[in-house]
Amino acid sequence: MFDLLEIALGRAQDLKADFCDLRLVDETSEMLRYKNRSLAELSRETSIGIGIRVLHDGGWGFSATQSLAPSDIVAAVDTALALAKASSATFTAARQGYRLAPEPAWQERWLGPCQKDPFSIQIEDKLALLQVCADEMAAVPGITLSQGFLHFIRTDKYFASTEGARIHQTMYRTGCLIEATASDDQDIQRRSYPCSFGQYESAGYEMVEHWAMQDHARRIATEAVELLTADRCPEGYFDTILGGSQLGLQIHESMGHPSELDRALGEEINFAGASFLKPELINNLRYGSPLVHLVADATATGALGSFGYDDEGVQAQRIDLVKDGIFKGYLSSRDTASILGLERSGGCMRAQNWCFQPIIRMTNISLEPGKTPCSLDELISDTGSGLYLETNRSWSIDSMRYNFQFSTEYAREIKNGKLGRLLKNPSYSGITTDFWQSMDALCDRESWVQWGTPNCGKGQPMQVMWTGHGAAPARFRRLKIGAANA
Repeated sequence: MFDLLEIALGRAQDLKADFCDLRLVDETSEMLRYKNRSLAELSRETSIGIGIRVLHDGGWGFSATQSLAPSDIVAAVDTALALAKASSATFTAARQGYRLAPEPAWQERWLGPCQKDPFSIQIEDKLALLQVCADEMAAVPGITLSQGFLHFIRTDKYFASTEGARIHQTMYRTGCLIEATASDDQDIQRRSYPCSFGQYESAGYEMVEHWAMQDHARRIATEAVELLTADRCPEGYFDTILGGSQLGLQIHESMGHPSELDRALGEEINFAGASFLKPELINNLRYGSPLVHLVADATATGALGSFGYDDEGVQAQRIDLVKDGIFKGYLSSRDTASILGLERSGGCMRAQNWCFQPIIRMTNISLEPGKTPCSLDELISDTGSGLYLETNRSWSIDSMRYNFQFSTEYAREIKNGKLGRLLKNPSYSGITTDFWQSMDALCDRESWVQWGTPNCGKGQPMQVMWTGHGAAPARFRRLKIGAANA
């Protein structure tokens, strides 16, 4: 594979490009999906191609080809250079002194974690698991729709640059979900497991076995039916505990996206872009309470946003975004890091596949767990009275990532330090900094999970990316609670 990349690099050097990097991506994915006890999808797809970036006089050009014929690879380099020259003519004045932050020319082989190759597991065994889950959910009276899926992806990525980098990475991503929907003449309610989008991790089939969906299918179906007749969530200001997966999505929307440096610099404002976290706020903004420690950690073993090297050859890192409640840093690339005067890129450039240009994306944006031992039961007991919310149902946040509203599938009243009555259609809203400043307690590492978000959208044309969010249940004082529409 590197021989093919050498052809492209040679062409870029012959054309006197300032810089060129290339990604050859070979990917296989498999999806198994059940709906109402019947197989709805069984598919396997493969994709292979090369993405080429060229830098010329401060302008970027990108081209891609799914043909691995040498003549087509050379033609793609020519196209990328022509686009770079056109870009340079437009942006050179604005990018005077433009440079890439330095990075060693790594020559490495990196393997992601995988104990059981999911593509070696018999299809019949995978289907049998989904069938058992479907049967368990359908057996609960009142369930009108039951669904589930297993999703597996293997990616081989070869990276090379004119600086001398040569990197080969292999990673597996695995996802699973079951979902039960109950309805009557008045209402529709849904419960999901492990979380609303399905849990995804950088792992093999062992991840599916860990989450044991068959052991939770009847429970979530029963809860969906019970929600039909549950009391409506009260409105007002309540001390509220958010479950880990819900908090993971909150982190994604109100810390992950605003900390993307291209958005903070105003260079990428598509798909609900922009950010309130302007560069002058670094070390000057109290983003949250002293308990809030948010990190971008692409080195976390098994987390969905982990890798060895990003898509411009920068080694994976762990970076503080908020520490002791103070805003500390950004997700960055080699070019944006140089604009801000950083010594090194944060290693956050990634592309959905070979046919997309890499842009700044989240890695694993996580809230570090509490340092004081605290289980969820202990946090509930300490809260006394309030609400417990879990599992996302919907969300909305403004383009600056400042004002937000979320609704969840499930809520329980907290009364006298114990979980009480079931409540339906809960929602909560707030302002990002006020929300994080109100956090006064969180559970410890025993309750901390690396939740995976497989569908993060950004850019134009829009790209979908894999991100991770480590979180444990946490408490927020006087959170504004509403009752969402069914």
